[in-house]
Amino acid sequence: MAHLAPAGKWDARYLGPVPHDASYYAKCMLGGALACGFTHAGITPLDVTKCNMQVNPSKFKGLGSGLSTLIREEGQAGIWKGFGPTFVGYSLQGMFKYGLYEVFKDAYMNLAGEEAAEKYKPAIWLAGSASAEVFADIALCPLEMTKVKIQTSPAGTFPIAFGAALREMSKTKVETRYPFGSIVPLWSRQIPYTMAKFFFFEKIVQLFYTHVFTQPKDTYGKGTQLGVTFASGYLAGVLGKPSNRGKSLGAIASEVGIANLATKGLGTRVLMIGTLTGFQWWIYDTFKSSMGMGTTGGK
Repeated sequence: MAHLAPAGKWDARYLGPVPHDASYYAKCMLGGALACGFTHAGITPLDVTKCNMQVNPSKFKGLGSGLSTLIREEGQAGIWKGFGPTFVGYSLQGMFKYGLYEVFKDAYMNLAGEEAAEKYKPAIWLAGSASAEVFADIALCPLEMTKVKIQTSPAGTFPIAFGAALREMSKTKVETRYPFGSIVPLWSRQIPYTMAKFFFFEKIVQLFYTHVFTQPKDTYGKGTQLGVTFASGYLAGVLGKPSNRGKSLGAIASEVGIANLATKGLGTRVLMIGTLTGFQWWIYDTFKSSMGMGTTGGK
C-alpha cells in the first residue's frame, strides 16, 4: 500500500509499502552487498578457470578440463584463489549497484513527474541502473584488478593472500595501473549488461503481475513474490547476456532447444549467469522482504 508524501504531493519515494528514506536506502545497500558478495565468491572456482581460459586458451581449453588442470597443478587451494578480493569487491559493487539503483530510480521518477514517470518507466530503469553501475564499478575496480592478478599469475610469482596481494598491487602500481587502470573496460562491459539485466528484470516482473498473478501484488504471499523474483532474475540474466541482447526468449529457446533452456542451460556460461542473477535478485528481495520493505517491481 502506497503512503502519501508530506502535503499530499506526488513523490516516488512514497509509492511502495514503506517510505524510501535514508534507512530504506541503507538497507537496500546492505541487501545488495549480501546478494552479490556471497554469489560471486561462491563461484570462485569457475571464475579462476574462466580467467585462465582467457589468458592461456591453449592450456585451459574448457571449464571442466581447466578445473582439473588447476586442481592437479595447485591443489584445492588453486581453485579458490582470489576468494577474498572477490567477496569484498563484489559486496561493494552490489552495495552500490542495488542501493544506488533505488536512489537514482526514485530521483529520476521525481524529476520526470508523475505522468512522465509512468509513461517512460523503461527509460528510468535504464538510466537508474546505468548511473548506479558507474559508482559500483569504481568500488569494484581495485579489487577486481587484484583478483585477476592473483588468479592468472603463474604459481609462486604473485601473493595469493588478500592483504599481501593488495600490498604488491600498490607497490607495482606503475606496471599494473592499480587501482583504476581497468575502470574503462569495466564500465564498457558492466554498464550495458547491468542496464539490460535491470531492465529485463523490471519488465518481466511487471509482466508476471499483469498477466499471470493478476490480483494486487500485496495479496500474494512472500513465497509467491520471491518465486517471481527468482524467475525474473534468471530470465533477466539470460536475456541480458551480451550475445543474447535484443533477442526474444523464444528466439534463444529455438536456438538451443527448450529442454536445454529449462535444464542444461545455454551452455555453462549462460546457465551460470542466469542462475547467478536469479539468486542475486532472490537474496536481495528476501532481505528486503524480511525487513518489511516489500519485493522489487510490479505493475
